[in-house]
Amino acid sequence: MPRFQLKRETIAGYAALAPVIPVVTVDDPDRAVALARTLVEAGLPVVEITLRTSSALRCIEAVAREVPEAVLAAGTVIRPKQIEEAADAGARFLVSPGTSPRMAEALAEAALPAMPACATVSEALHLFELGFDLLKFFPAGSSGGAAWLRAVAAPVPEVRFCPTGGLDGTSAPDYLACPNVACVGGSWMIPKDALASGDWARIGTLAREAAALRR
Repeated sequence: MPRFQLKRETIAGYAALAPVIPVVTVDDPDRAVALARTLVEAGLPVVEITLRTSSALRCIEAVAREVPEAVLAAGTVIRPKQIEEAADAGARFLVSPGTSPRMAEALAEAALPAMPACATVSEALHLFELGFDLLKFFPAGSSGGAAWLRAVAAPVPEVRFCPTGGLDGTSAPDYLACPNVACVGGSWMIPKDALASGDWARIGTLAREAAALRR
């Protein structure tokens, strides 16, 4: 069996659950739970909580405990020590915004599956050599967008991508139409003002629209 085969299959399974992975930055565990519940009920069960706030790990812990049906990713993982912290908090997989050689090795050896990020073909090939065949493409909007993905589909056919960064409900369908895109990531269904005010109805409506996108 090829190295990392089990983890690749797990990541592929997560990516198949919905066309969109919501990317969440939240600093309040109670709000994180309410948001995750709203997203899951709307048809977006895979939720990435970024490690961009001081309480992000507590938010992951709360969601893992209160919304067990959510498939939680810890995002913005940029240091090897965050791998164990995210696992201890209850994350089921890891996402990086970029991948240094040291982080790539650490993610390849981690107990949790991971979706490391690339922005170039060379980075994608390096990660593929380490056993990763589903990669985050970030920042997609400013790194070539859907045109880049279509261009690399033939020369790098074994690699699939989750483009994130600069996407919205209008551009997401173009990305999802690319043959090498498994799903997309974004936060457009979570407007900052709606999150701040707890407008779960509005977020739920936008999340249902995202869940209905075709790929």
